[in-house]
Amino acid sequence: VQLQASGGGVVQAGRSLILSCAASGRAFSDYAVGWFRQAPGEGRKFVASVSSSGTTLYADAVRGRFSVSRDVRAKEAYLTLRSLKPEDTAVYFCAGDATGRGNLDYNFSVWGMGTLVTVSS
Repeated sequence: VQLQASGGGVVQAGRSLILSCAASGRAFSDYAVGWFRQAPGEGRKFVASVSSSGTTLYADAVRGRFSVSRDVRAKEAYLTLRSLKPEDTAVYFCAGDATGRGNLDYNFSVWGMGTLVTVSS
C-alpha cells in the first residue's frame, strides 16, 4: 500500500481542519493508519491511529480535539482537527501498519509525504 496525506493549510487558532490520507493498493483494509506530526525543530510524534477493526488511539495532546476515521471503500483515512492551537503547527504524516493494530510506533512502516498545517494566533 502507498499513502499520501493532503489537506493542510493556514488556519486561525480555534478553527478546524480535515486532513485526508489517500491509499493505493489492495491491502488498505488490512492496515492500521496512523497520523504523526513533526513541528519545527522537533522529532516526529504520534498523534492518532485507527486500526483495521476501527479501534482508535490518541495522543494526550490531541485527545478530545482531534478525531481519526477511515473509509475502507474509498481507501481513505481522515484526521479532523478541531479547536486548533498554534502549538499544533507541524507537518502531518499518515502511515500504514501492516499488523492492523496501530498501537506501536515501530510497526508503522509505510509513510507518505506530509502536509503542512500552520495555526496562526
